[in-house]
Amino acid sequence: MIHPRTLRVDYDRSINVLCVVGSELNVNLYRSAPPNSKFFSVKCTSNVQYSITPPPQETSHLAPIPLNGNSVLLISMSQASQYENDSKLSVRYYGENKEVLGKAVLHLTAVEISLDVDADRDNVVEKNNPNKGSWKWGSNGHGAILLVNCDSERKYWKKPDSEENFVSKVSDLKDMSVMVLRTRGPVKLPEGYKLTMHISQGDAESVRVFRSRSSDKATNSLQGKLYNYFVKDYPLVLSSEVLSQEVPYIGGRAEMNFYVEGLRFPDKDFDGLISINLSLLEPISEGLPETPIFTDKVVFRVAPWIMTPNTLNPVEVFVCSTSDNYQFLKGMKNLVTKSGYKLKICHEYVNRGDRWMQDELEFGYIDSPHQRFPVVLDSPRDGKLLDFPYNELLGPDFGYVTRVAERKDVSSLDSFGNLEVSPPVTVNGKNYPLGRILIGVAFPTATKGRNMTKVVQDFLWAQKVQEPIALFSDWLLVGHIDEFMTFVPAPDRKGFRLLLASPDAGYKLFRGLQKDGHGQAKLFEGLKDEEPITVDDILSHDSFQAENNYVQSCIDWNRDVLKRELGLDEDDIIDLPILFKLEVEEDKTYRAVAFYPDMVNMIVLGKNLGIPKPFGPKVNGRCALEAEMCCLMEGLGLSCTFIDDFASYHKLLGEVHCGSNVLREPFAFKWWNLEM
Repeated sequence: MIHPRTLRVDYDRSINVLCVVGSELNVNLYRSAPPNSKFFSVKCTSNVQYSITPPPQETSHLAPIPLNGNSVLLISMSQASQYENDSKLSVRYYGENKEVLGKAVLHLTAVEISLDVDADRDNVVEKNNPNKGSWKWGSNGHGAILLVNCDSERKYWKKPDSEENFVSKVSDLKDMSVMVLRTRGPVKLPEGYKLTMHISQGDAESVRVFRSRSSDKATNSLQGKLYNYFVKDYPLVLSSEVLSQEVPYIGGRAEMNFYVEGLRFPDKDFDGLISINLSLLEPISEGLPETPIFTDKVVFRVAPWIMTPNTLNPVEVFVCSTSDNYQFLKGMKNLVTKSGYKLKICHEYVNRGDRWMQDELEFGYIDSPHQRFPVVLDSPRDGKLLDFPYNELLGPDFGYVTRVAERKDVSSLDSFGNLEVSPPVTVNGKNYPLGRILIGVAFPTATKGRNMTKVVQDFLWAQKVQEPIALFSDWLLVGHIDEFMTFVPAPDRKGFRLLLASPDAGYKLFRGLQKDGHGQAKLFEGLKDEEPITVDDILSHDSFQAENNYVQSCIDWNRDVLKRELGLDEDDIIDLPILFKLEVEEDKTYRAVAFYPDMVNMIVLGKNLGIPKPFGPKVNGRCALEAEMCCLMEGLGLSCTFIDDFASYHKLLGEVHCGSNVLREPFAFKWWNLEM
């Protein structure tokens, strides 16, 4: 990239000029000429290149060139100087009769200066990449990437590293992006010149820059090399309080490492793009401010927070232990052990009786060419589990982020059972290789209703790479989309199936049982404190049928949205036989809850499914609902494990998925390769 710079010169005067290799000095010859000048000539040493615009007509190289009102001399230098003022250029001005009227002399010093980043995303900071000052999405795109430094290198007295104004441990540097200042030239800059790094006020809240003092000449000693292992060797250069700071120029051929950390994720008021500038300042006169004569710019994009769908491999499963969930915990331990994954139990002294692990947090991750780690998104729900994400998960290479909402704005829809993500899909030719986020909200025509709070929705939309879809979930008493839908892996078609709760499928199953003479088979048989009910009784209640017709219409509305927004066909969807009942709230609003354990509210661990045990009618000694579920899932190569969550979760309006959470492996696909 050519950096043009207008240079002012005077005749009958010698000036010292600092020229940056790769820049171009523009001298308006007419403006700097003596009165009555008609011609000029140029001479220079071998390290200086020049041209004249407009180009003069062909003439002897020794003959003076006619001077006109728009004659401009373009000067450049192709390599750095070994010492100050080692090159020279002179301009002679002539009158009408070719008499000499004046002479301007430039003593030139050339330096190489480049501020470099990993602009081609290969984890190598190359020199002077022509695309380092811009960002472009896609596999053929460019632009450096910055992580929000939201993990904590300190295990005790911890807080996110982005909230520290110093490098707490040298290991923290791996979470930052390396930026290199490369210089080449004389031992020192000419008197008064200096290098300054600076950011805008708008970017200052989003980024911070440290530098490595070990690059300074003074640290070429053994002491300096040892110094590199200590955190005080990384002074803060730029922050919200320091928008501009002088940085050292190291003579000869030198490199200085800077470490850039992101302080916040993209959001409604922040598009994720950050610019960092390096300027060479020239002194004008004592007492007057310096002026910039060269500026190099680099651009970073802050990496988005990315959710992981059920189709990605699990790493660790999280559940709570409470005084009454022994049966649930026993089933989960068996399932996780059989599946070969790790199980993390949050004990009651931490969860304080709050068993809803899914609702408190959502696991995701951040990624760059140089570093990747999981990041937990803490919901504004803030139940008694509210300290778990921060106190138990935040740590080295495990980040934390949250969005704080006004308590009056927070509803049940802000729990993260109401936040899911699809597997990768293609919709009308547009690829979503990281899937699409799904959230539940009030029906679009509702005059009143609950919604996910705006600060969370704004955050999710701002990440860009998993464009959200709004579903209608306010018809449910709890209001979470995991009560009527989930995804499971599949060996064919799109690589997954969408599972939807379906009262119609439930009625079809029960009518089939009745037709086959099993109308007296009972649901809930053997459950303590639960009144059994026969298939015949269920089918005889018209009002119950009407309630489930309403529920089916709500689910069908979401079915149409999901088919359209995820590019699904009917063959990509499996209906699960689940019935609901309506409850009347204080404001006379009718909202639905599952009539028996909601089998769609499951945990997916590879090919093993942990499904709420439905306690359906038994036919030939086997639960008909379990049999139907196994038939539907085993055709996909999936294994069903039924977990008893009736007393400890279902009766409290939740199920297996609500009471568990899964940290999963990240996508192999790199988000910056998205075609946007």
